[in-house]
This record gives sequence, C-alpha cells and structure tokens, in this order.
Amino acid sequence: MNKSLLIILTRNPELGKVKTRLAKSIGNQNALDIYKFLLDYTVKITNGLTVDKAVYYSERVIENDLWSSDIYQKKAQSGEDLGERIQNAFQNAFQSGYEKVVIIGSDMYDLKQNHLQEAFEKLDKHDVVIGPAEDGGYYLMGMNKLYLNAFRKKAWGTETVLKDTLNDLGELDIALMEMLNDIDVYEDIADNEAFQPFLKHLNV
Repeated sequence: MNKSLLIILTRNPELGKVKTRLAKSIGNQNALDIYKFLLDYTVKITNGLTVDKAVYYSERVIENDLWSSDIYQKKAQSGEDLGERIQNAFQNAFQSGYEKVVIIGSDMYDLKQNHLQEAFEKLDKHDVVIGPAEDGGYYLMGMNKLYLNAFRKKAWGTETVLKDTLNDLGELDIALMEMLNDIDVYEDIADNEAFQPFLKHLNV
C-alpha cells in the first residue's frame, strides 16, 4: 500500500443536483454537461498520480463509470454537512494506515496534476497544506494527521471558510498553495475558452 492517498469528493452526476448555482444562469442540463466535463478533467489530472486514490460519491457508489475501479477506491460520503463529510473521509484514510492525505473536489478546471504533486511534497515539511480558492474557501486540503478543528463550526459555502479554518489551525505549520478559481456561478466560466461550447447557444 502506498502511504499517500488522494481523496476526490464528487457528486453523483444527476440532473438538477449538480452546480445548482450555475444552473440558475444556464439551466440544469447545461450545468450537468459542464459538471460531467469537469469530472472527465479531474480523472485526467489524477489517474496518473503515483499515490493511492479514492473517490467518495455524494449519494451512492457507481461501479461502472469514468472512475476505473482498478485505479480508484470507491466509497460513499457520510456526514450531515460538508465539514463532516470531509472529516469522515480523512478519518477513514488515517485509520486505514495512510500517512499523507490530500482531499479535493471534482470541479476545479484550474487545478493541474503538478498542484497535487506539490501538495503531497509540502506534507513532508508541514502539518497541513491548503489551496485557497478565490471565493474565500479552499479547493484542496492535505494533512499528515487528523486535525478536527479544521472541520467544525464553519459556515460552509461562504467567503469566511478559509479565514476561519486558518484561525482554528493557527498553532500548526500550514503551507498555502497558489490561489485558484473554482466554478460556482456563470461569471467563473464566462470568459474561459474551454467552456464556450456549452455557452455559445445561450442568451445569458
């Protein structure tokens, strides 16, 4: 077993249940198509990474999909909110014997494989690594042991998540990575060439 694990939190790609804020501008079907595009992209940047990998589904595990069971462990998320779901995924990983664990979502087009490699390398010298997102949250978190303060009493989905997380982990050695843009609303993709095929027929 590799001692490093990449966890990917993903939503089951179902109409009306993914990218709901984006869907308010471009419709549910276009939001679903974009989410599937982002899932394909996430597979592309993760499947060659030389660490163990696990996909945590929001609703239920799907056996025959784009996440190959030969490459990705498959599990279902558990927890009442995002903090509990992240915490439980980390806890499961450390209880399984992993020593460096990094968690990401599945909708970051600005994320590259080298960012993921950098995150694992930073855990050699730091307690925690965080990739800050432009909206005040984070797109990546890595730990070499479970720090529960990172996940409790956070207003998930708001611009204070990163600040509150850093405050609650203040006694630790934290490495911050490059700030990236995640995709939540139309403005996040409006000027990105990669998404124009999904937008060109819309009057947004």
